[in-house]
Amino acid sequence: MTDYMTMTADAPISRSAAIKLYDAAGFEGMRKAGRLAAEILDALAPHVVPGVTTGELDDIVRRMTLDGGGVPATLGYRGYTHSCCISLNNVICHGIPGDQKLREGDILNIDVTPLVDGWHGDSSRMYIAGEAPIKARRLVEVTYECLMLGIEQAKPGNHLGDIGHAIQRHAEKHRYGVVRDFCGHGLGRVFHDSPEVVHIGRPGTGPELKPGMFFTIEPMINIGKPGVRMLDDGWTAVTRDRTLSAQFEHSIGITETGCEIFTKSPAGLDAPPYA
Repeated sequence: MTDYMTMTADAPISRSAAIKLYDAAGFEGMRKAGRLAAEILDALAPHVVPGVTTGELDDIVRRMTLDGGGVPATLGYRGYTHSCCISLNNVICHGIPGDQKLREGDILNIDVTPLVDGWHGDSSRMYIAGEAPIKARRLVEVTYECLMLGIEQAKPGNHLGDIGHAIQRHAEKHRYGVVRDFCGHGLGRVFHDSPEVVHIGRPGTGPELKPGMFFTIEPMINIGKPGVRMLDDGWTAVTRDRTLSAQFEHSIGITETGCEIFTKSPAGLDAPPYA
């Protein structure tokens, strides 16, 4: 049985097994945080070019987050020392920015989470450095389609299994693998909260979606099999078969009639090409 918790202004800020249901003030807080996340991802587009380092991109994220009135939620999170995650090619998620230079044809996911007035705006997009091979571009396109098909199922009365099923069906139709080891999550005043949003599933299963729920949908799709291998740094997850991986992420809130995407691009740059 799933427990739900209605959040009031004076409710304690803590992670719990219960799914939190937020009010209008919560939606307003998430809009502000989500917009900053989207604006940062928009601004990164012209900087993702061959020769730039992932550390330079991380610097842009940090400056924009602070200038926008937020702080990077990842900075110091469980010992993490960067303002975003940047995952190249066969890196599934949690890639660490550094001195690595982008090369022609690289595909990469940039994942940002500005914390603004106590609210988390969590979002990621794929970028392409220069011109990528057709198979890489197609993976990126299908992964974005998976995200949006999952979001279409995010409405009151549906279940988390409906979201996972829509994503899994579309990815596997293209013979791609859906990563099982990582998932979306509840968020709001807490960075990672209940529920877990798995990107596979059966229709009508899992917690029911109710107005006021906030969570991310962030499918990770591999060209090959869904297997994951963790690197020794304790953060970086790569494809076990070394094939390419892609991911997109939005933060959403369930409304009375559907859902609101908090992290939608103000400039219409939700998926490449961004030029």
